[in-house]
Amino acid sequence: MTNVYSFDGILVFGLLFICTCAYLKKVPRLNNWLLSEKKGVWGVFYKAAVIGTRLHIAVAISCLGMAFYIVFLK
Repeated sequence: MTNVYSFDGILVFGLLFICTCAYLKKVPRLNNWLLSEKKGVWGVFYKAAVIGTRLHIAVAISCLGMAFYIVFLK
């Protein structure tokens, strides 16, 4: 179990948020509804989706590294 208030919990939350927003960008109906705003509070979802799609290799490696850390080292 990862605590949200620890540093590794924040990293896990950030990685899952980026991966989820990148996935939602591929769904047309959700893309128009959730990711249409590029500024403001809703713009965070758009920016996370852009990070997830442009840096997909780095995000995937980070997710694998974090999974290895949580399962085997923690």
